[in-house]
Amino acid sequence: MKIQGLEKLSMVDYDGYAACTVFLSGCNLRCPFCQNAVLVESALPEFISEEDFFAFLEKRRGLLDAVAITGGEPTLRRDLPAFCRRIKAAGYRVKLDSNGTRPKMLKELVGKGLVDYIAMDVKCPPVDYPDLMGCDEKDLEAIKESVAFLKTAPLPYEFRTTLVDELHDERSIRSLGEFVKGARELWLQKFVDRGGCLTDGLHEVPYKTAERYAGILSEYVGRVGLRGYV
Repeated sequence: MKIQGLEKLSMVDYDGYAACTVFLSGCNLRCPFCQNAVLVESALPEFISEEDFFAFLEKRRGLLDAVAITGGEPTLRRDLPAFCRRIKAAGYRVKLDSNGTRPKMLKELVGKGLVDYIAMDVKCPPVDYPDLMGCDEKDLEAIKESVAFLKTAPLPYEFRTTLVDELHDERSIRSLGEFVKGARELWLQKFVDRGGCLTDGLHEVPYKTAERYAGILSEYVGRVGLRGYV
């Protein structure tokens, strides 16, 4: 596994657990608000070798509980199951971030008990994906399949949406609610422009508006929370 980044300690990437976060490059979407735009391309140099990473985990035994795997899009990596298996064998929990475009990989990881928690980004309503996120019909159908799968998957999961003022409004929020209707949990995340996004000139959704969107979505989802607003 080629690892392009490592955050040695995070208390926010996996709620309730002290985790390190592994960053993998390569993504099949082009989300304008992407905070890890540098990881979109897959041809980045290796940051840390797999052997050095597992040596790091050995040294952190008893101090860390989990490994959060993010990207880019981790499910594009064919060696992801083997990587997760090795992390589990080392005694750590695994949390996976995904855009949902590889449901076959998600099902394999869940079926083999290689992940403990999945956070899937639901960027916008399905009708807006092609124009806003640069995906084709095949990827869109895959995203729909992943949403349906996670709703009944035998492990904790969350859907999450990064709110961007130029991309989301009441229409899209209601349509998004219909898309994930019946889900257990959805988090609305505050967009923060730290520079380096794929598209310039995007803005956060104000707190009061985010609260209103959360109220709308609570009609469709069991639990709706705001992340990054407090």
